[in-house]
Amino acid sequence: MTVSDLKETNLFKPIKVGNVNLTTRVTYAPTTRRRATVDFIPSQLQLQYYGDRSKDNGGLIITEATFVSKQGGLYDQAPGIWSERQAKAWRAITDKVHENNTAISVQLWNLGRVASPKLAKEHGLKLLGPSAFYESEASEKAAQEAGIEIQAATIEDIENFKKEYVVAAKLAVEVAGFDFIEVHGAHGYLFDQFLQGKGVNERTDQYGGTIENRARFLLEVIDLLIDTVGAEKLAVRLSPWAEVQGSAGVNGDPHPIVLYGYVLSELEKRAKQGNRLAYISIVEPRVSGVTDVSAEEAQRKGIASNDFVLDIWKGVVVRSGAYLSTPGFPSLIKDVNANDRTLIGASRFWTSNPDLVQRLKNGKKLTPYDRSTFYLHTNYGYNTWKKYGDDTVVSEDDPEAKKTPVALA
Repeated sequence: MTVSDLKETNLFKPIKVGNVNLTTRVTYAPTTRRRATVDFIPSQLQLQYYGDRSKDNGGLIITEATFVSKQGGLYDQAPGIWSERQAKAWRAITDKVHENNTAISVQLWNLGRVASPKLAKEHGLKLLGPSAFYESEASEKAAQEAGIEIQAATIEDIENFKKEYVVAAKLAVEVAGFDFIEVHGAHGYLFDQFLQGKGVNERTDQYGGTIENRARFLLEVIDLLIDTVGAEKLAVRLSPWAEVQGSAGVNGDPHPIVLYGYVLSELEKRAKQGNRLAYISIVEPRVSGVTDVSAEEAQRKGIASNDFVLDIWKGVVVRSGAYLSTPGFPSLIKDVNANDRTLIGASRFWTSNPDLVQRLKNGKKLTPYDRSTFYLHTNYGYNTWKKYGDDTVVSEDDPEAKKTPVALA
């Protein structure tokens, strides 16, 4: 099958997600770009970015990870949604995306122990994890230099985390106008930290030890958000095989299929009781954080596939992970055609191809991405990429490239 034949696959067939009808299964997967303002408010740069990628789309955009609170951890110029002002800024973006007949989900984020120690200190926040373990020697050194020490979250801290997710979810739906809420439970951030074992979560209370206890925090938040926004507006992202920021992947105890199989079975149990989530987003074993994993390396490590996810969870899935990196997209074609409930998430190629859906549909060449521009705080490498056929090159010194974020509200 050639690239031009992609339009003959399930990729461009309509699908219902939650209560929303999509016309394509190409999905914008969450991609941190750090173009919010210095006080974590969505900017005019983000409005253009998401607006451009929702044109001639008709599918689902999942935003970059978005902080539920300051205590949830901070990174420079990543957006938040803990205040009315932030939610109103996001509303400008969701309105633009909806004008283009595309759906949009916000990914809710708590960094836990991998938050910036420097920003935590500057904002008078605690550096919290399930247990008092640093993610690495480098993170411990950064904390020491910032004059802050990691602490194990207390039960009161955990209760506060739950409340923050409820507040953020309400703002996201009622004020910002998002179609869906996606809980970030992947890649070594807070929920994933609780799911891990030795060296990450060594709690001896109801949130540590057994699989049931380690999954308790995530499932409690899921249940709260079902009550808050409804299951049909809720999703969660998981990365069973990732070895990033302390996540054990295939080296975990128990094995990822056992650990995440339990989480998925609990979500499927809720679905059978009338509370099926809109979708579950799953990271493929070909990707570990921002790094690709070769087939040879995966085989050597004993990494399996995510087929077990589909065996347990009977709802819609978003599968993401280097699908566009191989000529002809064989893995994409195989997975999207395997059933009638799979969306395909793409991330890096969306950064350099604002018209990605149309390029895939019409068999047009993809523009390579530039990783060096991913986390800049200017417009360069953000809104300076053009649609297919527009050969305009915007240099780093161009006035368009030098634009900086301005708050939308």
